[in-house]
Amino acid sequence: MSLIPEIKPQQSLELLKELHILTRDGKINQDTRRKLKQVYHLYQFIEPLMADVLAEKGEMSLADHGAGKSYLGFILYDLFLKDKAAGSVYGIETRPELVSRSQELAARLGFERMGFLNLSVEQSITSEQLPEQVDIITALHACNTATDDAIRFALAKNARYIVLVPCCQAEVAGVLRQKKNQSFGLTPLSEMWRHPIHTREFGSHLTNVLRCLQLEARGYQLTVTELVGWEHSMKNELIIAKYTGQRKNSARERQEAILKELNLEDLRERFVY
Repeated sequence: MSLIPEIKPQQSLELLKELHILTRDGKINQDTRRKLKQVYHLYQFIEPLMADVLAEKGEMSLADHGAGKSYLGFILYDLFLKDKAAGSVYGIETRPELVSRSQELAARLGFERMGFLNLSVEQSITSEQLPEQVDIITALHACNTATDDAIRFALAKNARYIVLVPCCQAEVAGVLRQKKNQSFGLTPLSEMWRHPIHTREFGSHLTNVLRCLQLEARGYQLTVTELVGWEHSMKNELIIAKYTGQRKNSARERQEAILKELNLEDLRERFVY
């Protein structure tokens, strides 16, 4: 059992050292304490989803898209899966050096049901290294269009659950900015993004609204909330989607109407499919 009260008793101290949450002598400072709190907070949202799939199927697959150093995947495996007979976690990442590092760490820790793949989004959708269906897709702080890539992957893999923490969304804001003068003559709503700071913030918010409508149109039920406890991150929105199969035509219609009203029809292919 850990002597540090913040650390869960089943947690591997060696893993936390490798992730630089603990120092080599097993201590924790204020900065790493905050990081640990953030990871555990997100785990509270994802653990029930893993448990639900495992209980129903006797098996469970989770893919973390844009995994980076795979902090999230390692924590999920360590806290939930390592003592269970079934269940796999995949980290999908385009930087080969991070993939190699994660592979080495998983081997050293004996995390046999973790896999790390150096794949693009397009490659991951068709790769034989991944199951035909992946139950849970996560994308943590996936920057700009990487969140949309994760959604595309999740839809292709018929995911039961999708967990997104979007970050640094610039594409919609860029189109709003590019067409600002034209939009002034089309709708008074253009006042919502007239000033540069409003363009950035409104564009980011609108991106997530369009993503949510996209998922509802494809048969998902959504919970959109704040990652309470992530006080030090401005990117604090958590989207959890659960597949129900009940597609909402009204969500698709609202997507189309918003894109037309806000002069964003150039982005239709990204959000409407």
